[in-house]
Amino acid sequence: MSVLLEMKGITKKFGSIVALDKVNLKVMTSEIHAIVGENGAGKSTLMKVLSGVYPQGSYEGKIIYNGNTCTFKNIKDSEKEGIVIIHQELALIPSLSIAENIFLGNEQGGKGIIDWDKTYDKTVKLLKRIGLLESPNTLIENIGIGKQQLVEIAKALSKKVELLILDEPTAALNEIESENLLKLLLDLKKEGISSIIISHKLNEVLYVSDHITVIRDGRTIESFPNLKDKVDENRIVRGMIGRDMEDRYPPREIKIGNTLLEVKNWHVYHPEDKKRKVISDVNLVAKKGEVVGIAGLMGAGRTEFAMSLFGAYGSRVEGCVLKHGQTINVKTIPNAIKEGIAYVTEDRKQYGLILEEDINRNTSLANLSKISKNTVIDEIKEKRISEGYRKKMKTKSQDVFQLTKNLSGGNQQKVVLSKWLFTDPDILILDEPTRGIDVGAKYEIYQIINELVADGKCVIVISSELPEVMGLSDRIYVMNDGQIIGELSRKEATSEKIMSLIVSH
Repeated sequence: MSVLLEMKGITKKFGSIVALDKVNLKVMTSEIHAIVGENGAGKSTLMKVLSGVYPQGSYEGKIIYNGNTCTFKNIKDSEKEGIVIIHQELALIPSLSIAENIFLGNEQGGKGIIDWDKTYDKTVKLLKRIGLLESPNTLIENIGIGKQQLVEIAKALSKKVELLILDEPTAALNEIESENLLKLLLDLKKEGISSIIISHKLNEVLYVSDHITVIRDGRTIESFPNLKDKVDENRIVRGMIGRDMEDRYPPREIKIGNTLLEVKNWHVYHPEDKKRKVISDVNLVAKKGEVVGIAGLMGAGRTEFAMSLFGAYGSRVEGCVLKHGQTINVKTIPNAIKEGIAYVTEDRKQYGLILEEDINRNTSLANLSKISKNTVIDEIKEKRISEGYRKKMKTKSQDVFQLTKNLSGGNQQKVVLSKWLFTDPDILILDEPTRGIDVGAKYEIYQIINELVADGKCVIVISSELPEVMGLSDRIYVMNDGQIIGELSRKEATSEKIMSLIVSH
Protein backbone atom coordinates (compact mmCIF):
# COMPACT_ATOMS: atom_id res chain seq x y z
CA MET A 1 0.00 0.00 0.00
CA SER A 2 1.12 3.54 -0.74
CA VAL A 3 0.22 6.83 0.93
CA LEU A 4 -3.02 8.24 -0.49
CA LEU A 5 -3.54 11.23 1.82
CA GLU A 6 -1.48 13.29 4.23
CA MET A 7 -2.81 16.17 6.28
CA LYS A 8 0.03 18.01 7.97
CA GLY A 9 -0.19 20.54 10.78
CA ILE A 10 -3.85 21.42 10.19
CA THR A 11 -4.89 24.32 12.41
CA LYS A 12 -8.41 25.74 12.26
CA LYS A 13 -9.77 28.57 14.41
CA PHE A 14 -13.24 29.98 14.93
CA GLY A 15 -12.56 33.41 16.36
CA SER A 16 -10.53 32.83 19.52
CA ILE A 17 -11.50 29.13 19.67
CA VAL A 18 -8.88 26.70 18.36
CA ALA A 19 -10.85 23.78 16.89
CA LEU A 20 -7.82 22.03 15.37
CA ASP A 21 -4.27 22.44 16.61
CA LYS A 22 -1.59 21.10 14.23
CA VAL A 23 -3.49 17.90 13.48
CA ASN A 24 -1.77 15.23 11.38
CA LEU A 25 -3.45 12.38 9.49
CA LYS A 26 -2.11 9.77 7.06
CA VAL A 27 -4.34 7.43 5.04
CA MET A 28 -3.07 4.62 2.81
CA THR A 29 -4.55 3.31 -0.44
CA SER A 30 -7.17 0.55 -0.09
CA GLU A 31 -7.53 1.27 3.63
CA ILE A 32 -10.40 1.91 6.00
CA HIS A 33 -9.16 4.51 8.46
CA ALA A 34 -11.20 5.30 11.58
CA ILE A 35 -11.08 8.66 13.34
CA VAL A 36 -12.33 8.58 16.93
CA GLY A 37 -12.63 11.12 19.70
CA GLU A 38 -15.08 12.77 22.06
CA ASN A 39 -17.78 15.14 20.82
CA GLY A 40 -16.18 18.47 20.01
CA ALA A 41 -12.73 16.91 19.57
CA GLY A 42 -12.49 18.25 16.01
CA LYS A 43 -13.17 15.13 13.90
CA SER A 44 -15.89 16.59 11.69
CA THR A 45 -14.03 19.89 11.42
CA LEU A 46 -10.97 18.07 10.10
CA MET A 47 -13.06 16.31 7.45
CA LYS A 48 -14.68 19.59 6.43
CA VAL A 49 -11.19 20.98 5.88
CA LEU A 50 -10.27 17.96 3.77
CA SER A 51 -13.42 18.10 1.64
CA GLY A 52 -13.30 21.85 0.99
CA VAL A 53 -16.27 22.82 3.16
CA TYR A 54 -13.71 25.01 4.92
CA PRO A 55 -11.73 26.34 1.94
CA GLN A 56 -7.99 26.75 1.62
CA GLY A 57 -7.01 29.99 3.33
CA SER A 58 -9.42 29.51 6.24
CA TYR A 59 -6.97 27.13 7.94
CA GLU A 60 -3.24 26.52 8.27
CA GLY A 61 -1.39 23.40 7.19
CA LYS A 62 -1.08 21.21 4.09
CA ILE A 63 -3.24 18.63 2.33
CA ILE A 64 -1.23 16.25 0.16
CA TYR A 65 -3.30 13.88 -1.96
CA ASN A 66 -1.81 11.37 -4.38
CA GLY A 67 1.50 13.14 -3.91
CA ASN A 68 0.16 16.57 -4.85
CA THR A 69 -0.44 19.55 -2.55
CA CYS A 70 -4.13 20.47 -2.79
CA THR A 71 -5.85 23.82 -2.35
CA PHE A 72 -9.55 23.01 -2.29
CA LYS A 73 -11.78 26.06 -2.46
CA ASN A 74 -15.05 24.12 -2.23
CA ILE A 75 -16.54 20.61 -2.27
CA LYS A 76 -16.50 20.45 -6.07
CA ASP A 77 -12.71 20.85 -6.03
CA SER A 78 -12.25 17.89 -3.68
CA GLU A 79 -14.77 15.78 -5.61
CA LYS A 80 -12.79 16.32 -8.83
CA GLU A 81 -9.88 14.62 -7.09
CA GLY A 82 -12.07 11.69 -6.03
CA ILE A 83 -12.72 12.75 -2.41
CA VAL A 84 -16.40 12.53 -1.46
CA ILE A 85 -17.87 13.23 1.98
CA ILE A 86 -21.16 11.89 3.35
CA HIS A 87 -22.22 14.03 6.30
CA GLN A 88 -24.11 12.75 9.34
CA GLU A 89 -27.17 14.72 8.15
CA LEU A 90 -27.98 13.18 4.79
CA ALA A 91 -28.20 15.59 1.85
CA LEU A 92 -31.04 13.91 -0.04
CA ILE A 93 -34.26 15.51 -1.29
CA PRO A 94 -37.21 13.42 -0.01
CA SER A 95 -39.61 14.36 -2.83
CA LEU A 96 -37.21 13.25 -5.58
CA SER A 97 -36.53 9.70 -6.74
CA ILE A 98 -33.42 7.66 -6.00
CA ALA A 99 -32.16 8.23 -9.56
CA GLU A 100 -32.77 11.98 -9.39
CA ASN A 101 -30.94 12.24 -6.08
CA ILE A 102 -27.94 10.20 -7.25
CA PHE A 103 -27.35 12.38 -10.30
CA LEU A 104 -28.48 15.72 -8.88
CA GLY A 105 -25.86 18.23 -9.98
CA ASN A 106 -24.30 15.54 -12.14
CA GLU A 107 -27.14 15.13 -14.64
CA GLN A 108 -26.70 12.64 -17.46
CA GLY A 109 -27.24 14.13 -20.90
CA GLY A 110 -26.20 17.20 -22.79
CA LYS A 111 -27.27 20.60 -24.11
CA GLY A 112 -29.53 21.11 -21.11
CA ILE A 113 -31.52 17.93 -21.78
CA ILE A 114 -31.46 15.03 -19.30
CA ASP A 115 -31.07 11.57 -20.81
CA TRP A 116 -33.46 9.65 -18.54
CA ASP A 117 -32.69 6.25 -20.07
CA LYS A 118 -29.00 6.74 -19.34
CA THR A 119 -29.82 8.00 -15.85
CA TYR A 120 -32.03 4.96 -15.18
CA ASP A 121 -29.51 2.43 -16.52
CA LYS A 122 -26.62 3.91 -14.51
CA THR A 123 -28.76 3.98 -11.38
CA VAL A 124 -29.68 0.31 -11.80
CA LYS A 125 -25.99 -0.61 -12.01
CA LEU A 126 -25.09 1.50 -8.96
CA LEU A 127 -27.92 0.04 -6.87
CA LYS A 128 -26.85 -3.47 -7.83
CA ARG A 129 -23.28 -2.61 -6.84
CA ILE A 130 -24.32 -1.52 -3.35
CA GLY A 131 -26.90 -4.28 -2.91
CA LEU A 132 -29.97 -2.04 -2.74
CA LEU A 133 -33.04 -3.77 -4.21
CA GLU A 134 -35.14 -0.70 -5.02
CA SER A 135 -36.47 0.81 -8.23
CA PRO A 136 -34.58 3.94 -9.38
CA ASN A 137 -37.99 5.66 -9.48
CA THR A 138 -38.68 5.09 -5.76
CA LEU A 139 -39.01 8.36 -3.85
CA ILE A 140 -36.49 8.93 -1.06
CA GLU A 141 -39.33 9.68 1.37
CA ASN A 142 -40.60 6.13 0.85
CA ILE A 143 -37.43 4.33 2.00
CA GLY A 144 -35.88 4.04 5.46
CA ILE A 145 -32.80 5.80 6.75
CA GLY A 146 -30.62 2.72 6.23
CA LYS A 147 -31.44 2.61 2.54
CA GLN A 148 -30.96 6.37 2.31
CA GLN A 149 -27.39 5.89 3.56
CA LEU A 150 -26.82 3.41 0.74
CA VAL A 151 -28.22 5.92 -1.77
CA GLU A 152 -25.67 8.45 -0.51
CA ILE A 153 -22.90 5.92 -1.13
CA ALA A 154 -24.29 5.20 -4.62
CA LYS A 155 -24.23 8.96 -5.24
CA ALA A 156 -20.58 9.03 -4.19
CA LEU A 157 -19.74 6.08 -6.44
CA SER A 158 -21.35 7.86 -9.39
CA LYS A 159 -18.61 10.47 -9.03
CA LYS A 160 -15.76 7.96 -9.37
CA VAL A 161 -14.79 8.22 -5.73
CA GLU A 162 -11.30 7.24 -4.59
CA LEU A 163 -11.57 8.32 -0.94
CA LEU A 164 -14.94 8.09 0.77
CA ILE A 165 -15.49 10.03 4.02
CA LEU A 166 -18.38 8.90 6.25
CA ASP A 167 -19.32 10.92 9.33
CA GLU A 168 -21.29 8.74 11.80
CA PRO A 169 -22.75 6.61 8.99
CA THR A 170 -24.47 4.09 11.30
CA ALA A 171 -25.69 6.48 14.00
CA ALA A 172 -29.32 6.20 12.87
CA LEU A 173 -29.20 2.58 11.69
CA ASN A 174 -30.25 -0.62 13.41
CA GLU A 175 -27.80 -3.49 13.85
CA ILE A 176 -28.69 -5.26 10.61
CA GLU A 177 -28.49 -2.07 8.53
CA SER A 178 -25.19 -1.15 10.18
CA GLU A 179 -23.71 -4.56 9.45
CA ASN A 180 -24.74 -4.32 5.79
CA LEU A 181 -23.18 -0.87 5.42
CA LEU A 182 -19.90 -1.95 7.02
CA LYS A 183 -19.74 -5.00 4.74
CA LEU A 184 -20.21 -2.67 1.78
CA LEU A 185 -17.20 -0.60 2.91
CA LEU A 186 -15.13 -3.78 3.09
CA ASP A 187 -16.26 -4.68 -0.44
CA LEU A 188 -15.35 -1.21 -1.68
CA LYS A 189 -11.91 -1.61 -0.11
CA LYS A 190 -11.38 -4.70 -2.25
CA GLU A 191 -12.15 -2.52 -5.27
CA GLY A 192 -9.40 -0.10 -4.23
CA ILE A 193 -11.60 2.56 -2.62
CA SER A 194 -10.28 3.93 0.67
CA SER A 195 -12.60 5.17 3.41
CA ILE A 196 -12.33 7.45 6.41
CA ILE A 197 -15.02 6.63 8.96
CA ILE A 198 -15.93 8.73 12.00
CA SER A 199 -17.87 6.72 14.55
CA HIS A 200 -18.64 6.52 18.26
CA LYS A 201 -19.61 2.86 17.90
CA LEU A 202 -16.27 1.38 18.88
CA ASN A 203 -17.31 -2.20 18.17
CA GLU A 204 -17.86 -1.16 14.56
CA VAL A 205 -14.54 0.67 14.46
CA LEU A 206 -12.79 -2.50 15.59
CA TYR A 207 -14.69 -4.61 13.07
CA VAL A 208 -14.08 -2.56 9.96
CA SER A 209 -10.96 -0.40 10.30
CA ASP A 210 -7.35 -1.06 9.35
CA HIS A 211 -5.97 1.96 11.20
CA ILE A 212 -7.26 4.19 14.00
CA THR A 213 -6.42 7.83 14.72
CA VAL A 214 -7.46 9.37 18.04
CA ILE A 215 -8.18 13.10 18.27
CA ARG A 216 -8.68 14.85 21.61
CA ASP A 217 -9.28 18.57 22.19
CA GLY A 218 -8.34 19.40 18.61
CA ARG A 219 -5.02 17.54 18.67
CA THR A 220 -3.79 14.25 17.26
CA ILE A 221 -3.16 12.04 20.30
CA GLU A 222 -2.08 8.84 18.57
CA SER A 223 -2.45 6.75 15.44
CA PHE A 224 -2.06 2.98 15.39
CA PRO A 225 -2.90 -0.11 13.32
CA ASN A 226 -5.98 -2.06 14.36
CA LEU A 227 -4.22 -5.25 15.38
CA LYS A 228 -6.97 -7.66 16.32
CA ASP A 229 -5.14 -9.22 19.27
CA LYS A 230 -3.79 -5.95 20.72
CA VAL A 231 -6.53 -3.33 20.30
CA ASP A 232 -9.87 -3.36 22.13
CA GLU A 233 -12.50 -0.80 23.09
CA ASN A 234 -10.75 0.06 26.37
CA ARG A 235 -7.56 0.82 24.46
CA ILE A 236 -9.44 3.29 22.24
CA VAL A 237 -11.38 4.86 25.12
CA ARG A 238 -8.14 5.48 27.03
CA GLY A 239 -6.85 7.53 24.11
CA MET A 240 -10.15 9.39 23.64
CA ILE A 241 -10.68 10.55 27.21
CA GLY A 242 -7.16 10.28 28.62
CA ARG A 243 -7.99 7.68 31.25
CA ASP A 244 -9.34 4.18 31.71
CA MET A 245 -13.10 3.76 31.98
CA GLU A 246 -13.72 0.65 34.02
CA ASP A 247 -17.51 0.75 33.88
CA ARG A 248 -19.53 2.15 30.97
CA TYR A 249 -22.63 2.45 33.20
CA PRO A 250 -22.33 4.34 36.50
CA PRO A 251 -23.44 2.34 39.55
CA ARG A 252 -26.89 3.07 40.95
CA GLU A 253 -28.63 2.15 44.17
CA ILE A 254 -31.97 0.81 43.00
CA LYS A 255 -34.94 2.04 45.06
CA ILE A 256 -38.16 1.40 43.17
CA GLY A 257 -41.37 2.79 44.62
CA ASN A 258 -45.06 2.82 43.77
CA THR A 259 -46.49 2.99 40.26
CA LEU A 260 -46.06 6.47 38.80
CA LEU A 261 -47.22 5.99 35.22
CA GLU A 262 -49.64 3.44 33.78
CA VAL A 263 -50.71 3.12 30.15
CA LYS A 264 -53.76 0.94 29.47
CA ASN A 265 -55.14 -0.45 26.20
CA TRP A 266 -53.28 2.19 24.19
CA HIS A 267 -54.01 2.44 20.45
CA VAL A 268 -52.57 5.04 18.07
CA TYR A 269 -53.78 5.67 14.53
CA HIS A 270 -51.71 6.83 11.56
CA PRO A 271 -52.01 10.61 10.95
CA GLU A 272 -52.95 10.11 7.26
CA ASP A 273 -54.94 6.87 7.53
CA LYS A 274 -57.49 6.83 10.33
CA LYS A 275 -58.09 3.08 9.94
CA ARG A 276 -54.43 2.09 10.21
CA LYS A 277 -53.01 1.49 13.68
CA VAL A 278 -49.34 2.27 14.32
CA ILE A 279 -49.67 1.22 17.98
CA SER A 280 -52.00 -1.55 19.06
CA ASP A 281 -53.20 -2.43 22.58
CA VAL A 282 -50.06 -1.40 24.48
CA ASN A 283 -50.02 -1.72 28.27
CA LEU A 284 -47.08 -0.36 30.23
CA VAL A 285 -46.21 0.43 33.84
CA ALA A 286 -43.38 2.65 35.13
CA LYS A 287 -42.65 3.13 38.82
CA LYS A 288 -41.00 5.84 40.87
CA GLY A 289 -37.23 5.45 40.87
CA GLU A 290 -37.32 3.08 37.90
CA VAL A 291 -35.60 3.09 34.51
CA VAL A 292 -37.83 1.34 31.98
CA GLY A 293 -36.28 0.34 28.67
CA ILE A 294 -38.07 -0.14 25.36
CA ALA A 295 -36.19 -2.35 22.90
CA GLY A 296 -37.02 -3.20 19.32
CA LEU A 297 -35.90 -2.77 15.76
CA MET A 298 -36.45 0.43 13.79
CA GLY A 299 -40.07 0.61 12.69
CA ALA A 300 -41.25 -1.34 15.73
CA GLY A 301 -43.35 1.62 16.91
CA ARG A 302 -41.19 2.75 19.83
CA THR A 303 -40.98 6.39 18.74
CA GLU A 304 -44.64 6.54 17.75
CA PHE A 305 -45.59 5.23 21.19
CA ALA A 306 -43.37 7.77 22.95
CA MET A 307 -44.65 10.67 20.86
CA SER A 308 -48.27 9.66 21.45
CA LEU A 309 -47.72 9.79 25.23
CA PHE A 310 -46.34 13.29 24.70
CA GLY A 311 -49.45 14.50 22.88
CA ALA A 312 -47.98 14.53 19.37
CA TYR A 313 -50.81 12.39 17.91
CA GLY A 314 -53.60 14.51 19.35
CA SER A 315 -56.99 12.84 19.29
CA ARG A 316 -55.77 9.94 17.13
CA VAL A 317 -55.34 7.82 20.26
CA GLU A 318 -57.50 5.45 22.29
CA GLY A 319 -56.97 4.12 25.79
CA CYS A 320 -55.99 5.85 29.00
CA VAL A 321 -52.92 7.13 30.78
CA LEU A 322 -52.80 7.24 34.58
CA LYS A 323 -50.42 9.10 36.84
CA HIS A 324 -50.44 8.13 40.52
CA GLY A 325 -53.60 6.15 39.69
CA GLN A 326 -55.49 9.16 38.30
CA THR A 327 -56.41 9.48 34.62
CA ILE A 328 -54.58 12.34 32.88
CA ASN A 329 -55.07 14.07 29.53
CA VAL A 330 -52.06 13.77 27.20
CA LYS A 331 -53.80 14.55 23.91
CA THR A 332 -51.80 17.74 23.40
CA ILE A 333 -48.15 18.53 24.02
CA PRO A 334 -48.96 21.41 26.45
CA ASN A 335 -51.19 19.03 28.42
CA ALA A 336 -48.45 16.39 28.56
CA ILE A 337 -45.90 18.95 29.80
CA LYS A 338 -48.42 20.20 32.38
CA GLU A 339 -48.83 16.61 33.61
CA GLY A 340 -45.07 16.31 34.14
CA ILE A 341 -44.12 14.36 31.00
CA ALA A 342 -41.08 15.35 28.95
CA TYR A 343 -39.90 13.79 25.70
CA VAL A 344 -36.35 14.07 24.34
CA THR A 345 -36.67 13.35 20.62
CA GLU A 346 -34.35 11.10 18.63
CA ASP A 347 -33.95 13.90 16.04
CA ARG A 348 -32.38 16.70 18.06
CA LYS A 349 -31.61 18.89 15.04
CA GLN A 350 -35.09 18.94 13.50
CA TYR A 351 -37.37 18.65 16.52
CA GLY A 352 -35.26 19.12 19.64
CA LEU A 353 -33.58 22.46 19.01
CA ILE A 354 -33.90 25.75 17.19
CA LEU A 355 -30.43 25.66 15.66
CA GLU A 356 -30.37 29.36 14.85
CA GLU A 357 -30.99 30.22 18.51
CA ASP A 358 -28.39 30.16 21.27
CA ILE A 359 -28.03 27.78 24.22
CA ASN A 360 -29.69 30.35 26.46
CA ARG A 361 -32.98 30.49 24.56
CA ASN A 362 -33.09 26.78 23.70
CA THR A 363 -32.73 25.89 27.39
CA SER A 364 -35.67 28.04 28.47
CA LEU A 365 -38.02 27.33 25.53
CA ALA A 366 -40.14 24.58 27.07
CA ASN A 367 -40.83 26.50 30.29
CA LEU A 368 -40.90 30.20 29.43
CA SER A 369 -43.60 30.87 32.02
CA LYS A 370 -41.06 30.15 34.76
CA ILE A 371 -38.78 33.00 33.64
CA SER A 372 -41.37 35.54 32.53
CA LYS A 373 -43.99 37.85 33.97
CA ASN A 374 -46.87 39.28 31.95
CA THR A 375 -45.29 37.67 28.84
CA VAL A 376 -42.01 39.58 29.40
CA ILE A 377 -38.94 37.35 29.78
CA ASP A 378 -36.62 38.06 32.69
CA GLU A 379 -33.37 37.79 30.70
CA ILE A 380 -31.16 37.88 33.79
CA LYS A 381 -33.02 34.92 35.29
CA GLU A 382 -32.97 33.13 31.94
CA LYS A 383 -29.19 33.50 31.66
CA ARG A 384 -28.66 32.35 35.26
CA ILE A 385 -30.74 29.21 34.69
CA SER A 386 -29.19 28.32 31.33
CA GLU A 387 -25.69 28.91 32.73
CA GLY A 388 -26.53 26.60 35.62
CA TYR A 389 -27.57 23.82 33.24
CA ARG A 390 -24.52 24.43 31.05
CA LYS A 391 -22.28 23.77 34.06
CA LYS A 392 -24.34 20.86 35.35
CA MET A 393 -24.36 19.14 31.94
CA LYS A 394 -20.70 20.03 31.25
CA THR A 395 -21.70 21.47 27.90
CA LYS A 396 -18.62 22.58 25.97
CA SER A 397 -19.22 26.07 24.57
CA GLN A 398 -17.86 29.61 24.73
CA ASP A 399 -20.87 30.74 26.76
CA VAL A 400 -24.65 30.38 26.81
CA PHE A 401 -24.95 32.77 23.86
CA GLN A 402 -23.25 30.41 21.42
CA LEU A 403 -25.59 29.26 18.64
CA THR A 404 -26.56 25.61 19.02
CA LYS A 405 -25.87 24.92 15.33
CA ASN A 406 -22.18 25.50 16.09
CA LEU A 407 -22.06 22.87 18.86
CA SER A 408 -20.98 19.27 18.40
CA GLY A 409 -23.71 16.60 18.35
CA GLY A 410 -23.05 15.54 21.94
CA ASN A 411 -23.23 19.09 23.25
CA GLN A 412 -26.42 19.72 21.29
CA GLN A 413 -27.90 16.68 23.01
CA LYS A 414 -26.95 18.13 26.39
CA VAL A 415 -28.82 21.34 25.51
CA VAL A 416 -31.93 19.31 24.57
CA LEU A 417 -31.72 17.51 27.90
CA SER A 418 -31.29 20.82 29.73
CA LYS A 419 -34.39 22.17 28.02
CA TRP A 420 -36.56 19.32 29.29
CA LEU A 421 -34.97 19.05 32.72
CA PHE A 422 -35.88 22.71 33.18
CA THR A 423 -39.56 21.66 33.02
CA ASP A 424 -38.92 19.51 36.12
CA PRO A 425 -40.70 16.41 34.73
CA ASP A 426 -41.87 13.44 36.77
CA ILE A 427 -41.65 11.18 33.71
CA LEU A 428 -38.79 11.65 31.25
CA ILE A 429 -38.90 9.78 27.94
CA LEU A 430 -35.51 9.54 26.22
CA ASP A 431 -35.61 8.46 22.57
CA GLU A 432 -32.13 7.37 21.41
CA PRO A 433 -30.51 9.71 23.98
CA THR A 434 -26.91 8.84 23.12
CA ARG A 435 -27.09 8.54 19.32
CA GLY A 436 -23.88 9.90 17.80
CA ILE A 437 -22.36 10.63 21.21
CA ASP A 438 -18.96 9.56 22.53
CA VAL A 439 -18.44 7.27 25.51
CA GLY A 440 -17.52 10.11 27.87
CA ALA A 441 -20.66 12.11 27.09
CA LYS A 442 -22.74 8.93 27.31
CA TYR A 443 -21.47 8.32 30.82
CA GLU A 444 -22.47 11.87 31.84
CA ILE A 445 -25.99 11.35 30.48
CA TYR A 446 -26.24 8.02 32.29
CA GLN A 447 -25.33 9.82 35.52
CA ILE A 448 -28.13 12.32 34.95
CA ILE A 449 -30.58 9.42 34.48
CA ASN A 450 -29.39 8.00 37.81
CA GLU A 451 -29.91 11.35 39.53
CA LEU A 452 -33.46 11.62 38.18
CA VAL A 453 -34.58 8.19 39.37
CA ALA A 454 -32.84 8.76 42.72
CA ASP A 455 -35.19 11.75 43.09
CA GLY A 456 -38.19 9.45 42.63
CA LYS A 457 -38.86 10.20 38.97
CA CYS A 458 -39.18 7.53 36.30
CA VAL A 459 -37.20 7.44 33.07
CA ILE A 460 -38.24 5.58 29.92
CA VAL A 461 -35.31 4.85 27.61
CA ILE A 462 -35.66 3.90 23.95
CA SER A 463 -32.44 2.71 22.35
CA SER A 464 -31.41 0.69 19.31
CA GLU A 465 -28.26 -0.35 21.16
CA LEU A 466 -29.19 -3.44 23.17
CA PRO A 467 -26.19 -3.17 25.54
CA GLU A 468 -27.38 0.33 26.46
CA VAL A 469 -30.97 -0.77 27.11
CA MET A 470 -29.76 -3.66 29.27
CA GLY A 471 -27.10 -1.60 31.05
CA LEU A 472 -29.55 1.11 32.11
CA SER A 473 -32.93 -0.53 32.61
CA ASP A 474 -34.59 -2.16 35.61
CA ARG A 475 -37.22 -3.67 33.31
CA ILE A 476 -37.39 -3.91 29.52
CA TYR A 477 -40.43 -3.97 27.26
CA VAL A 478 -39.81 -5.43 23.80
CA MET A 479 -41.81 -3.94 20.91
CA ASN A 480 -42.43 -5.15 17.40
CA ASP A 481 -44.97 -4.11 14.79
CA GLY A 482 -46.59 -1.56 17.11
CA GLN A 483 -47.15 -4.02 19.94
CA ILE A 484 -45.43 -4.99 23.17
CA ILE A 485 -44.44 -8.62 22.68
CA GLY A 486 -42.57 -9.27 25.89
CA GLU A 487 -41.33 -7.95 29.23
CA LEU A 488 -38.01 -8.85 30.86
CA SER A 489 -36.48 -7.98 34.22
CA ARG A 490 -32.90 -6.74 34.47
CA LYS A 491 -31.77 -10.24 35.49
CA GLU A 492 -33.66 -11.98 32.68
CA ALA A 493 -32.62 -9.65 29.87
CA THR A 494 -30.00 -10.76 27.34
CA SER A 495 -29.47 -9.78 23.70
CA GLU A 496 -30.40 -13.31 22.69
CA LYS A 497 -33.71 -13.26 24.60
CA ILE A 498 -34.68 -9.83 23.21
CA MET A 499 -33.89 -10.82 19.62
CA SER A 500 -35.61 -14.17 20.09
CA LEU A 501 -38.81 -12.40 21.12
CA ILE A 502 -38.63 -10.17 18.05
CA VAL A 503 -37.90 -13.03 15.66
CA SER A 504 -40.56 -15.34 17.11
CA HIS A 505 -43.16 -12.58 16.79
